[in-house]
Amino acid sequence: MEYRQISDDYSVSGQIQPEDIAAIKDAGFKTVICNRPDNEQPGQPSADSIKAAAEAAGLAFRYIPVISGQLTMDNVEDQAQALDDLEGPVFAYCRSGARSANLYGLIQQRG
Repeated sequence: MEYRQISDDYSVSGQIQPEDIAAIKDAGFKTVICNRPDNEQPGQPSADSIKAAAEAAGLAFRYIPVISGQLTMDNVEDQAQALDDLEGPVFAYCRSGARSANLYGLIQQRG
């Protein structure tokens, strides 16, 4: 599993599997955010399956689905609220990591 560090407290990746949670925890992350809607692609793990693995490992989890190509200001606000509410560092994922990275960039731009 590869991920890209965006800031000291925020990294992104493409789709993860429940079995990746142990490595995410071992890397020091405290929170996992899923920005990928369920059923976007056949065979992808559900947000609930990732949430169950994350919570079993003692990590916080938030589901903030962003439809590809349709990122909204509500998505940005929801992500910003999650970053305020939850302990970092945060590991956010979607299909490729782009939506999770774009959300972070928009949060930073809004000042």
